[in-house]
Amino acid sequence: MSENTQSPRKPRVAVVFGGRSSEHAISVVTAGAVLGAIDRDKYDVLPIGITTDGRWALTADAPERMAIADRTLPNVADLAESESGGVVLSVDPASREVVHTEPGSVPKALGEVDVVFPVLHGPYGEDGTLQGLLELSGVPYVGAGVLASAVGQDKEYMKRVFVSFGLPVGPYTVVRPREWEQNPAAARKKIVEFAADHGWPLFVKPARGGSSVGITKVDDLSGLDEAVEEARRHDPKVVVEALVRGREIECGVLEFEDGPRASVPAEIPPVTDHDFYDFEAKYIDSASGIVPAPIGDEATAEVQRLAVAAYEAISCEGLVRADFFLTEDGDFVINEVNTMPGFTPISMYPRMWQESGVAYPELVDRLIQAALRRSTGLR
Repeated sequence: MSENTQSPRKPRVAVVFGGRSSEHAISVVTAGAVLGAIDRDKYDVLPIGITTDGRWALTADAPERMAIADRTLPNVADLAESESGGVVLSVDPASREVVHTEPGSVPKALGEVDVVFPVLHGPYGEDGTLQGLLELSGVPYVGAGVLASAVGQDKEYMKRVFVSFGLPVGPYTVVRPREWEQNPAAARKKIVEFAADHGWPLFVKPARGGSSVGITKVDDLSGLDEAVEEARRHDPKVVVEALVRGREIECGVLEFEDGPRASVPAEIPPVTDHDFYDFEAKYIDSASGIVPAPIGDEATAEVQRLAVAAYEAISCEGLVRADFFLTEDGDFVINEVNTMPGFTPISMYPRMWQESGVAYPELVDRLIQAALRRSTGLR
């Protein structure tokens, strides 16, 4: 008499990428690297791209088509299997079914998803919005929850939380939408007074952005209005930061079975062809970081401690990359954290963990396993 020896089905991972933010292309690049690293003997994979207008689309499982080629950025529209079909994730926690619809056709069930690996960057993906949808759907997911994602995306409230936990933060001020729209002269005066206290240059940033998109280094008053308008193209709320003179140091945090651990840190050396470590320096011209950072054992231990403290301060899960300045006095100042750092081939987060003994495929696997261990809902 024969027995049923059918092996259990492999966990199904939906890699969700693209999105509506200005970091759409970097998300696609990240997804290509993640898709190329997931162990297909261990997991089934479902690539889902979100177009710049918000449509969820089935895409080709083709990592080689997701890289930056000849300075051309990839996008989901070029990878989508159809121009009109959409992917729908049930919001019923009793069902993790994914359905594909085409106009004029019967919806097609694609099976259940066990975990989502969201590699979206910026608003509408990394900021708690997608995480909230997944919580409603009862689907576990890689990375930070709703609160940590929202706080980690908003540079103002991130800094406020860090200050409340005693973490060292540089000088900054905030220009809210109504301030600039209703009384730009008063908003401009506020920034000028901030510069009088802390000096020029200033860095004008979208409050809820990343990948250095929309950031301008302003050397004097003449470039201020243009810089604010550039930041506001990406976010109506603007953060203005004083220059912190020091070496740029980054450190990764990863969730292990016994809790978060920090990687060896990296140093971002000064870039010669750019005013600062901007989008082109990061992704087009491939600025190289130094891993591990040559800062000595004592400073290494301190930045690792601060990175984990920042991770804990915003109630993070899964992973975070924490960015610091190391001043001439030997003190660390935290600049920001990134709850879904880039996983592009030149990204610092995977490089730091590679140097710490966690190779890229293991890094991806650990993130998926950490997500599978967690439940959705309050925890």
